Amino acid sequence: MKALLLHLAAVGLLHASEGAKPNILLIYADDLGYGDVSCYNLDRGKIPTPHIDALAAQGMRFTDAHSSSSVCSPSRYTMLTGRYHWRSRLQAGIVATWEKPLIAPDRLTLGGLARQHGYRTAMAGKWHLGFDWPIPQGTRPLLDSSKNNAPATEEQIAMWKELFSQDIPGGPVDRGFDRYFGTCVPNWPPFCFIEDRRTVGIPSEFLPTKLFQNNQASKQGPALKDWTLEPILPAITDRACEWIGEFAKEDKPFFLYMPLTAPHTPLAVNEEWKGKSGIGPYADFVMETDAMIGRVLDALEKSGEAENTLVILSGDNGCAPYIGVPEMEAKGHFPSGPLRGYKFDAWEGGHRVPFIVRWPGRVKPSSVSNQLVQQADLMATFAGILGTKLPDNAGEDSHSLLPLLEGIEKPVRSNAVSCAASGVPAVRDGSWKLILGTPGRGAEADSSFYLYHLVEDLGEKKNLAAEMPEKVAEMKALYEKLITEGRSTPGAKQKNDIKVVRHPK
Repeated sequence: MKALLLHLAAVGLLHASEGAKPNILLIYADDLGYGDVSCYNLDRGKIPTPHIDALAAQGMRFTDAHSSSSVCSPSRYTMLTGRYHWRSRLQAGIVATWEKPLIAPDRLTLGGLARQHGYRTAMAGKWHLGFDWPIPQGTRPLLDSSKNNAPATEEQIAMWKELFSQDIPGGPVDRGFDRYFGTCVPNWPPFCFIEDRRTVGIPSEFLPTKLFQNNQASKQGPALKDWTLEPILPAITDRACEWIGEFAKEDKPFFLYMPLTAPHTPLAVNEEWKGKSGIGPYADFVMETDAMIGRVLDALEKSGEAENTLVILSGDNGCAPYIGVPEMEAKGHFPSGPLRGYKFDAWEGGHRVPFIVRWPGRVKPSSVSNQLVQQADLMATFAGILGTKLPDNAGEDSHSLLPLLEGIEKPVRSNAVSCAASGVPAVRDGSWKLILGTPGRGAEADSSFYLYHLVEDLGEKKNLAAEMPEKVAEMKALYEKLITEGRSTPGAKQKNDIKVVRHPK
C-alpha cells in the first residue's frame, strides 16, 4: 500500500490537502515569444531565463498552448473571461487610448469567480481593457498633444486636473479584483500609476519627446512631472511581493493576477541589465523580466505559501517583430523558436505561447503536455478547483485543464480559435489548422485559405488548401458552428455581443 501511495503522489494524483483551496498566482508576460524562454528553445535560443526554466522544472510545461489573439487586449479578455474576444465588440486590433471597458459589467471574470468563493483578489500590472474615463463632454481633444510638441496649455492642465481628481470606474476593481496597482498601458497615456480607481498623482505635462525614441513610449499624452519608464516593472514587482506577504497572513486564500508590462515596449531596461544578454535591448529586457518573476516566486517562498499555491505563467502573444528581431536572429536567437511568424500574425509565432503550471502535490515536476490548450481554459480550470459549475453565460469557450494537470495525456479540447491582429482567424481542429485570410507578412498572395498539418509542418511552410478543398470546407463549417452556437463548450446556446465578422472578407 505504501508503494502505491508513493506512486500516486509522484504522478500528482494524490491530493495532499483534499478540499483545501489553493492560492493562485497568475503571471502574464507581455510580448514574450515562444522561443524567448530557454526551456522552449534549446536549439535556437540565446537568452538565459533561469527563473522561468526553474518553474517549468518544478511543474508542467505545455508545448501547444495559445492566446486567443496575436495582440494583447483580445488575449486578456479571453483569458479573464473564458470567452473568445471575437464574441465581443473587439473584432480586430486592441482597445484604443481612453476607450470604454471591453469586459461588460455583468461578465464573470477569473477575479470575480475567485471572489465568489472567498478569495482575496488583487491585480498588479498592465490592464489594457479600457476604463470608464470621466472625460468632460467636448474635452477629449485636450488629452492630445499639438503637432509641434508644444507644452500643455493652461486649459489642458485644468481639464487634466478635473479628470484625474475623480474615480476612474470600469477597471480591475469593477471587474472582480479587490485591489489594483499598475498602468493602463505603459507606453500610452496617462503616464502614471493607477491604484484601485485613482491615478497616483495628477498628470500635469506632456511626456518629454526624448522618451519616444528607440522603442520607448509610443503615444503622447498627459504625464506626471519627471515621469520615467524604467521604474514601472520594478514597482509592479514590488507591489506584488508586498501583497503576497500581506495576504499570506490572512485566513483566506488569495488570487493574484500579475500581468507584467514586459518585455513589451517601452524597452526601459534598468542599468543592472543593460548589455547583459550581448544580443540587444529586447533580450536584456527579457532577462530583467525573468529576474522580476524570480523575485515574485522568492517572495512566495518566503511567505510560507509556496506549497499551497498554484502558479501559472504565460504570455499574451508572440514577440514583436519591430524590436530588433533580424539583429537577434543574426546573433543566433530566434524569438519564435521553430515557429513561423511573430506578434500580429495568425501563424503560430503570433499566438502559440509559453504556458507553465506549478502546483506542488498536484502536478508532476518536469512534466510536459503536448495537448492543445487555450488561455480561455483557465476559467473552467478555476471552477474545477473551486468545485463549482459555471453558469451557461460564463466561460463559454473554456475547458478544464485539470485532467492534463493530473497527468492524463488525453485531449481536453478538439478545437480552438486564435486570431491575427487584423481579425483573421486561425482555426484548429486537432493537428489541422486553417487560416481564413492573410496570416501575416510574407504570405502567398494567391490564396484566401492556408491549411497546415502541424504535426508534420510545425513551421507552416506548405499550404495544403489547394490540395485539400474538402478539409478546408469541413473546417470552415466548424468555424461557422463555433460562431453561431455562441460557445464551443457543452451548454445552452448563447448570443454573441455583435454580429461576428466572417473571414475571409
